[in-house]
Amino acid sequence: MWAFKIFLVACGAMYLRLYNLYLWSSAVLSAATLTKQTTEGCGRDTVVRVPLTRYLNNRAFGAFPGDANFNGAFESYNIADLAGYSGTFTSPQTGVDYDFPASNVTFSDNVLCEGQMIPVKPDQYFSVQLLVASDSRETILANNFTFYFSDNTTLETEVRAEPWWAFLTMYKGDLIFPTRFMQNKSDFNTTHIFEVTKAVNPAKTLTAVELPVTTNITDGRIHVFAMSLNVVSGLVVQNVRPTQKRMEGDTGVQMVEITIGNAGPSNILGDGITISLEAPGVKTVQEANIKRLMPGDQKRVEVAVVADSVANLTATVKISTANDTAAFSFSELEFGLKNYTEDLNSLTLHESPTWFNKAKFGIFIHWGPYAVPGWGNSTPYENYAEWYWFYTHHPAADKSGAQDYALRTYGPDVVYDDFFVNFTGSKYDPKEWVDLFDAAGAQYFVFTSKHHDGFSMFDSKQTSARNSLNYGPKRDVLKELFDAAKKYQPHLHRGTYFSLPEWYNPDFGPYGFAPHEGADSVSWPGIIARNPFTGKDEPYTGRLPINDFIEDLMVPQQEILAYEYETEIMWCDCGAANGSAYFMSRWFNEANARGRQITINDRCGIVQGSDYGTPEYLTFSSVSARKWESNRGMDPYSYGYNRATPDSDYMNASTVVQSLVDMTSKNGNFLLDVGPKADGTIVDAEVQALRGAGVWIKKHSEAIFNTTYWFITAEGGESIRFTQTNEAFYIFFFEEPAAGQDTVINAPIPVMEGDMVSVLAEDLQVQWSRVEGGISFSWPKEMEGKGEYCWVLKIEYAA
Repeated sequence: MWAFKIFLVACGAMYLRLYNLYLWSSAVLSAATLTKQTTEGCGRDTVVRVPLTRYLNNRAFGAFPGDANFNGAFESYNIADLAGYSGTFTSPQTGVDYDFPASNVTFSDNVLCEGQMIPVKPDQYFSVQLLVASDSRETILANNFTFYFSDNTTLETEVRAEPWWAFLTMYKGDLIFPTRFMQNKSDFNTTHIFEVTKAVNPAKTLTAVELPVTTNITDGRIHVFAMSLNVVSGLVVQNVRPTQKRMEGDTGVQMVEITIGNAGPSNILGDGITISLEAPGVKTVQEANIKRLMPGDQKRVEVAVVADSVANLTATVKISTANDTAAFSFSELEFGLKNYTEDLNSLTLHESPTWFNKAKFGIFIHWGPYAVPGWGNSTPYENYAEWYWFYTHHPAADKSGAQDYALRTYGPDVVYDDFFVNFTGSKYDPKEWVDLFDAAGAQYFVFTSKHHDGFSMFDSKQTSARNSLNYGPKRDVLKELFDAAKKYQPHLHRGTYFSLPEWYNPDFGPYGFAPHEGADSVSWPGIIARNPFTGKDEPYTGRLPINDFIEDLMVPQQEILAYEYETEIMWCDCGAANGSAYFMSRWFNEANARGRQITINDRCGIVQGSDYGTPEYLTFSSVSARKWESNRGMDPYSYGYNRATPDSDYMNASTVVQSLVDMTSKNGNFLLDVGPKADGTIVDAEVQALRGAGVWIKKHSEAIFNTTYWFITAEGGESIRFTQTNEAFYIFFFEEPAAGQDTVINAPIPVMEGDMVSVLAEDLQVQWSRVEGGISFSWPKEMEGKGEYCWVLKIEYAA
């Protein structure tokens, strides 16, 4: 169930009426209120830590294997990794201070959610801050926490807890620990705890927080490690975070993220406020501006500075209107742009660049010899078709019947490398591809340069001859695609998927692994494949003699993609054994020196180098403050071409559009995959859906690209989403509003008298009014029969 729908049921009209009345009665922010309200407190001085001692009922940190039972299997975090925390934690992302588990191993150190009611000091709070984790490996859990107010109203809000540890696809926590304990041994996969921020109506007095009931070990359970309350009075600078991001086009300018919260009672309107920063050796070269910020809302902005390298610095943030300025001091800040090293604490400072955060929509392409058999079977028995080679050799892990299909179709003697000759790419037209990506409205693409079969679609030089220059198309497929993008669609950013391991390359043998125990697990064994029908060893065509897979093949191939092909996105997959720290540190520095804005995902084997998360065939039901990108095929469940998929099963234009809108509203990007056939043509059903979606996307581009999420909520029920820029606020309807009738949205929409409200992409103004429970918009009669897929209202802020 969608979070905001639950919110409406729980709160009812009384809560919404009071909250909206509070918003609408607020005055425009004046110089006097600015000075008075913002100098009373700021950032780290406005946090109330909620004591959880009496509710602690679980031990997450143990001193040795089997000592603590965090997840019901006597597995735990390693308490030695808590050294340096001293019972507290200050989040670098939000500036919020937390009480954190003490180092006493005898007692419980977290709250397993069992429906506990936790009273808090009654007061008006801006947000509830939590440190949480799911105790289920690789499983994201979401459940509703309930906030209780002094007027007997409640607010249900979804809290999403990501897994305390995962393998291959790695979730990056706000606290990262290098080890974990299993029941009988130590394990050196990282473990994590995650920070969650939930907005609270600052006009009301919070009295208690009720935790959900999550006690099913099989499904996974949510644990709360700490809770703090953000107390904000008026307009406040909540946090200052110097990043290692460079301003686009200037390698010497550092971006500083500043978080501004408004607890009311005044609105920021008109020309709004400007934000700058001052400190010894630090000069603001580009201020930030916020034109609209209603009570209860928060925005993160970036101020560009030129700064000397200095730590433990006190800086002053200034918020200015046309008539007055208020100042906020923050200490112990570290400024200056640095070179990256292989140290994980250095690599973790890298983050996704501004262009990626704004781009929102990319096209994924899986193309290789696996397109020749093109088999993944049909839903619900479908597997990824690009895994055909693996599943023909591992029937215990297969539900698609790949081995049976191989025997029936090709007979017992045909092996995977025999498909190379039929992988012709005879109709491969890179210009046609990039023109399609542009027509779809995409802003970037990611091409599978090498999948787990070890077949490179680029010039892999001395590392391996197993590539598209020597076999199959006998072309440098990647170079042609990148060159076509540069020439014909230069706005498209260019990325490369790269599998770190190779299934059956015997040079990978020393590093071979399986993510799970048992015959039904996928694996990268690093041994020559054996024909399941004849028992003979299969060839690994194009293999060259090397000494070490990581040093002589994996990292050199990444470097070829990074430096010779100049990829902007390194989209790793299945990182276990790796040379990523070595590669990342050098690539990050090279890019900075050249003024290139590059990014890397969370599957490269070390979580600290991860810029963004990559959930697969999945979206979130609430905002993630950390950047994420959902990836999936237009096929129901395959990235590579699957001949068993009927045209009617491919994602249609409406679903493409609504998926993109949904993810954009929650700080996500959408990486949508096509799987070309062996000859290089793309399935017509995919082409038509992309073109249809692209017409809508381009027509409504201002509401998608270069936008941010709304702090208060991403959803207005199951069928309404929100995005915003500094100039406007956008409301998306997945269901067409009734022409000539009023549509009520039960959310504190930041619309004020004088704003221009219109149907985006149509020359039609929309009348609106305040009603009990929210805002009513009168959908124009002229819209009857117009539009498709999704309908958008634009609120353009009055100057």
